[in-house]
Amino acid sequence: MQSIPNPSRRNFLKIAAAAGGGLLLGFNWSGSEAAPAVLNGPAAVPGVDFNSYLSISPQGIITILSPNPEVGQGIKTAFPIIVAEELDADWKKVVVEQAPLDTKKFERQVAGGSGSIPHSWKRLREAGATARQMLIEAGAKRWSVPAAECSTDKGFVVHAASNRKLSYGDLATDASKLPVPADVKLKEIKDFKLIGSTVRNVDNPGILTGKNLFGIDFHREGMLIAMLQRPAFGYKLKNLDATAAKAMPGIVDVVTFNNNVAVVGKSTWQVKKAKDALKIEWEKADNLESTPDHNRLFKELLDTGTPTVRRKDGDVDAAFKNAARVVKAEYQCPFLPHSPMEPMNFFAHVKADGAELVGPTQTPELARNETAKLLGLPPEKVTVALTRMGGGFGRRLKTDYVLEAVNVSKLVNAPVKLIWSREDDMTGGSYRPAVRYRFEAALDAQNNLIGYKLRGVGINSGNPTREDNFPSGAVDNLLIDSVEHKSPITTGAWRAPITNFLAFAEQAFIDEVAQAAGKDPVQFRLDLLEKAKKQPTGAIKYDIDRMIGVIKLAAEKSQWGKKKNVAQGFSVYFSHRSYVAQVGEVVMEKGKPRVAKVYSAADCGVVVNQSGARQQVMGCIVDGIGHAMYGQLTFKEGVPEQKNFNTYRMIRMNEIPEVEVHFVQNEIEPTGLGEPSLPPAGAAVANAIFKATGKRLYNQPFVQEDVLKGIS
Repeated sequence: MQSIPNPSRRNFLKIAAAAGGGLLLGFNWSGSEAAPAVLNGPAAVPGVDFNSYLSISPQGIITILSPNPEVGQGIKTAFPIIVAEELDADWKKVVVEQAPLDTKKFERQVAGGSGSIPHSWKRLREAGATARQMLIEAGAKRWSVPAAECSTDKGFVVHAASNRKLSYGDLATDASKLPVPADVKLKEIKDFKLIGSTVRNVDNPGILTGKNLFGIDFHREGMLIAMLQRPAFGYKLKNLDATAAKAMPGIVDVVTFNNNVAVVGKSTWQVKKAKDALKIEWEKADNLESTPDHNRLFKELLDTGTPTVRRKDGDVDAAFKNAARVVKAEYQCPFLPHSPMEPMNFFAHVKADGAELVGPTQTPELARNETAKLLGLPPEKVTVALTRMGGGFGRRLKTDYVLEAVNVSKLVNAPVKLIWSREDDMTGGSYRPAVRYRFEAALDAQNNLIGYKLRGVGINSGNPTREDNFPSGAVDNLLIDSVEHKSPITTGAWRAPITNFLAFAEQAFIDEVAQAAGKDPVQFRLDLLEKAKKQPTGAIKYDIDRMIGVIKLAAEKSQWGKKKNVAQGFSVYFSHRSYVAQVGEVVMEKGKPRVAKVYSAADCGVVVNQSGARQQVMGCIVDGIGHAMYGQLTFKEGVPEQKNFNTYRMIRMNEIPEVEVHFVQNEIEPTGLGEPSLPPAGAAVANAIFKATGKRLYNQPFVQEDVLKGIS
C-alpha cells in the first residue's frame, strides 16, 4: 500500500479504521471538492474515452483532463468544472488530471493574457454536453424509450416517467459506441449548478500533503542536476577555470554554451558548492547600464526623444493653448523580477531519436518547437509533460530555462534537471520593464476636461501605453505617444504586462485632475464615461456600461464618501477583457498611513468558480499593492543589486489589508480574471494615501517617497 505523507490526525484515524479490512481508496475529502487521485481502486480502472477532455470508467469515476498549464490561476479546477457542468456529473466522482502537450487534441495550451477560459469556454461546454447526450441516448436505447423523455442528474441518466435511472458508469461502454452527435444543446446559464458555486482547488490535497506536483519536485532515477552561471547584462565569457569545481565530490562535468557555464552533478547541494568554486572572468560585450543612467535617459527621452504616435484625436495643440488650466505630472516605475516561490527549473532528456521534457512552462508548445529547432528534430519527436507552477506569472512564458536544460542534457548525454537558485532567478532577466510617463490635462473655464496627453518612455517595453483604454474616446482632444530605449537588460511579460504600472499612473493622474476640477473622483470618471457614451471621440474599444457598472458597485459596497476616520481612494481599470474598480482605505497610525482595506468590484462575465475567482482577485490586489509599495530592482554596470529576499523587499503578512470582493452578476461569457484586478490596486492605495496625507505619490516603490519614508 502506498504511504501518504504527513496525514492529519483526522485522516490518520480514517486510515487506521480501514487497516483491519476492506480496501483503502484514499482521503475522504468532504464538501464539493473533486476527489484526489486515489491510491487503489476505481480510478485506476481504465475509462471509456468520450472525447479529448473526459473518460468514464464502468465504476462511475469520471476523469477530466485539464490541458492548460496551471500557474496558480486555478485553471486546473476551472476547466473541469465547465466540462462537468454540461456533463451533469457528480463532482465528488470527478478525478482531474493534467494533460500533456497534445496539439492534435487541444488548442491553445497556454497560460497567459488571462485568455484560457475565454478561449476554451464553448469548447469545454460542448465536450461535456456531447458526452451527456451520448449517455442519454444509451440509456434511452437500454429502456427502449425516446431520448427526449430522458434527463440527467449528478451522474445518472433518468427516465422520470418510469422512475428508472442508470449511472454513467453503467452506460459508459454502450454510450461510447454510439455516433458522436454533430450538434448538442448547451445549458441555459440560469440552469448552472456547478458553475458559479464554490469549489475547492483540485490540487489542495496534494499541496497540503506535500505531493510532488511542482516541477522542482520532479525526480527521475538516474538523472543529473545542473546549475548555471550566467553573465550579467552586457558581459560575455572570457576565461574559465573549472579545475577546483570538477574535483569536488559528486561533480560529473562542467560545460559551456551560449556564454553560460553549467555545472553538472549528482545532487543540488554538491552542484551549488561546485558552482561557487568556479573561477570565471567576464569581459564587456555591450553597454553596462546602471539605474542612474536609466533615470537620466527617461528625462532626456521625454523631452527630446522621437515619439511613435499611438493615437491622436482632435486638435490637441489648440486645446492646450486655449485651456484655462493645465495639470501636469510624471510617474516612474523600476524594473521588477518575478521572484516566484518556485525558481525556474526543468527536466530534459535528449536521446538520439528524440527528447523528453517535463516541467513548469506557460508555453509548452513553444518549448517543444524551440527544443526541436535546437536539436534539429521534427516537433513530434519532442514530448512535453506539464507540472504545476509555483508562481511566476509571465516569467514562464519564455523558454530560456527549458533550452538551458536541453543544451546541458545534450552535452553530457544524460537526463538532466536544471535548477536555478534564488539568486539565479532574481538576476536571470526577463524583468518587468522600467517606464516613465508624462501626463498633461487641459481644463476649460467650466473645469471640463478638453485635452489629454500621455507620453510613455520604456526600456525594452515595446509600446508602454494602451492607447485605446479609458479615457480615450471620452476626451475631444487627445494625444498618446511613446519612445523606446533598447537595453541589454532583458524584459518580458510581468503579471498584467504594462498595465500593472500604467493603470496606477493613469488613475492617480485622473484623480489629480478631478481634484483640480473641484469634482468628486468617482463622479468625475462617471461624467467622462457618460460623455464617451453620448458623444464619443474616435473609436471606443472598451465597454462603457461594464465600466460604469463596476464603478457604481465599488462605490456602493465601500460606502464611498460616507465614512469617518478613514481615507478612501478610488481607481478603475479595463484590461484583459475584464473591468475592475477598487476603493482603498487608509488609516493613520503613528503619523504614517497604513492600508487597512480594499474593496474590489469585478466584471469578468460568468464566474466559473467563486473560490478560485475570489482568490485571484485577492492575490492580484496583494501582488499589486506589495510591488507598488516595496518592489525595486536596481543595476550597477549591468549587475542587478538585489539578489535575494534579504535585499529585495516583498510585502509582509502583517501589511496585507483586508480585501472584500464583489462580482457583477451577468450572463456575459467569461472574459478572464488572472490579471485584471492587479492594475487598479496601486492607484486605489495611492489615492487613499493622498486623501489621508495631502501628498501625491508619483514613483514606485512608494516607500521611497517622503510621505512613507521610515517604513522599514
